Amino acid sequence: MPRSDHKHWSKLEPLIQTMPDKPGIYQYFDERGTILYVGKAKNLKKRVASYFNRSQESTGKVRLMVRRIADIQHFVVDTELDALLLENNLIKKYQPRYNVLLKDDKTFPWICIKNEPFPRIFPTRNLVRDGSKYFGPYASVRMMNTLLELIRQLFQYRTCRLKLTPSNIQAGKFKRCLEYHIGNCKGPCEGLQDETDYLLTISQVEDILKGNLGSVIGQLKGVMRLYAEEFAFEKAHIVKEKLQLLEKFQSKSMVVSATIHNVDVYSIVSDQDTGYVNFLKVVDGAIVQSHTLEIKKRLEETDVELMELAVMELRQRFQSNAKEVIVPFRLTIPLPDVRFLVPKIGDKKKLLELSERNAKYYRLEKLKQKELVDPERHTRRILEKMKQDLRLDQLPEYIECFDNSNTQGTYPVAAMVVFRDTRPSKKEYRHYNIKTVEGPNDYASMEEVVFRRYHRLLEEGSALPQLIVVDGGKGQLSAALNAIEKLGLRKKMSVIGIAKRLEEIYFPGDSLPLYIDKKSETLKVIQYMRDEAHRFGIRHHRGRREKGSIRSQLSDIKGIGPKTAQILLQTFRSVHGIKQASYENLQQAVGPAKAKILHDYFSKH
Repeated sequence: MPRSDHKHWSKLEPLIQTMPDKPGIYQYFDERGTILYVGKAKNLKKRVASYFNRSQESTGKVRLMVRRIADIQHFVVDTELDALLLENNLIKKYQPRYNVLLKDDKTFPWICIKNEPFPRIFPTRNLVRDGSKYFGPYASVRMMNTLLELIRQLFQYRTCRLKLTPSNIQAGKFKRCLEYHIGNCKGPCEGLQDETDYLLTISQVEDILKGNLGSVIGQLKGVMRLYAEEFAFEKAHIVKEKLQLLEKFQSKSMVVSATIHNVDVYSIVSDQDTGYVNFLKVVDGAIVQSHTLEIKKRLEETDVELMELAVMELRQRFQSNAKEVIVPFRLTIPLPDVRFLVPKIGDKKKLLELSERNAKYYRLEKLKQKELVDPERHTRRILEKMKQDLRLDQLPEYIECFDNSNTQGTYPVAAMVVFRDTRPSKKEYRHYNIKTVEGPNDYASMEEVVFRRYHRLLEEGSALPQLIVVDGGKGQLSAALNAIEKLGLRKKMSVIGIAKRLEEIYFPGDSLPLYIDKKSETLKVIQYMRDEAHRFGIRHHRGRREKGSIRSQLSDIKGIGPKTAQILLQTFRSVHGIKQASYENLQQAVGPAKAKILHDYFSKH
């Protein structure tokens, strides 16, 4: 049923009931007329009504937005594609509070071929709708300048701003400049090059800017052969040098497969707050463009929702007309004549993986930049998030984590690791040998170690951690709580358990576990602690087991007891060292009687 308890429901209900069952755009406004949200819909009436029919399954942000809606406006369009395009444009225009935020919507550079007699070629950030051709935009200025440098080395064209109309040239208004004399221009200003020949050069430049290097290489090879057949070897050599330059540039491009022609590739990585969509453009088997778009989430949008928005934005921004689009999951964007492909194997799958790596690297760079700018703010944000996710009373600036290790009850040990401000403090790590527990009893071992640790801290008057993490489920958590209650510390520290199988978080007195978002920084910190405790404990356990195994080998020798074995290991380091020791050295270590026993035993074995 509609949410009749809504403050403005009497006004909103008739607006929703009279909406058409057509595709379109809807806009939500608050009491002051400020736009809150822009959305698209296949069916306006059903989509808008769904916001008010939802109950507890809606996220907190969505419920908060719905409570603020005071007015709704809508636009009906012909197709779902029109709705998608209009939504994208309105979001960029109004930047509504609850819509995703495109973080890098800045002015990128383009390469312009000017609409004029004898067109100029130059970089610009201003697009003038005067019939000129624009190529780009280029996310990397360095990439754009590399292309311009290549074109300048390959072709002769003017760089001056003269108005080269036929009447001006015939009137002899212009003089050849230095560019002509050094061979960079053929002198169209004095009529030394006709416009048809000049436009042929411009056509080849356009092919390169479109990524069609193969077309230009083919044309140049034809010209070179023609010169060679006419015995114009000097001209043929000049063309050959251009060919080598072009092929060298092509080899520096990321070649993926000669069979992949005009293809766009999109991938996404995301966390709780942000999505990073990488775009690769592939032409004639080479990657000619790459860009990563950062999108700030507002209503916990899914990766599919972010990807659909990004595909439309990037296709418009980079003027892509690719008919095949490679994506990591199925999309339902109604683009005519465009095929969306989710590859499983082959070259196209490798392209998708390359795009994903680029998105991950971009995300890591952004996170590192934030940490460098303000590392304390970054840490504080994670701690605040942990406090919220784990229902803590205070920030977990000081955390300790415990893990047990044993082999069928033998050589039982435990490890405790310390994290301060979400980072490991390795000098405070501790190993424990289990002393009071016999046999494989993880619960009792956990209780012993936790008791020993905090009994010691109390005796020393040391500070207690804000949070204790126990590696295990309800059983290990209960054991740790028993130890803490014996020490009277129950209300002074928070304790949680983490179960390995599904990464469930257990709280004292709560039979149902908490499942934290797998991308959450809270879970990542806890997993890191748990893995560190496990690694640290396994190393100590392995060392004890190896020493125990060596001692057991020596104890198998009749007449050699544990104390003698210990002396031998301290002196000779290993069983192999004892075997290699001379009778005199053995005698010095353990006396003549034990030395003879060892000498006789190892001579037979």
